[in-house]
Amino acid sequence: MAKKLEGNGLFESSRMMLPEHREAYNRQFVTKNPRPRPVIDEQEWQQIGEALRESFEEHARVDIQLYDPHEEKGLSGFVTVINMYLQEIKLRSGDDWDWIKFEDIISAHT
Repeated sequence: MAKKLEGNGLFESSRMMLPEHREAYNRQFVTKNPRPRPVIDEQEWQQIGEALRESFEEHARVDIQLYDPHEEKGLSGFVTVINMYLQEIKLRSGDDWDWIKFEDIISAHT
């Protein structure tokens, strides 16, 4: 018993890690180095707007790349609402839909 209490013996003898602690550690490690937000120029914004307008007016499927600081995200569907006041779109894919902010869109192609 005395050997466990010497030096770092108490912690060395208990190396078990709970799944919740592992998830928290992984989340902290991922949030440590976020990807920078890309700068989108005016010409790219025009192409994004054109693709969103085409999807809204002609009911064409649009593929959208979204900004996420930790992973690449992409969605595909049909634009059903363009809200210029709140600067967001409503994208429907199947029976599900998502509200997407303009600032989170990196690229859009029909």
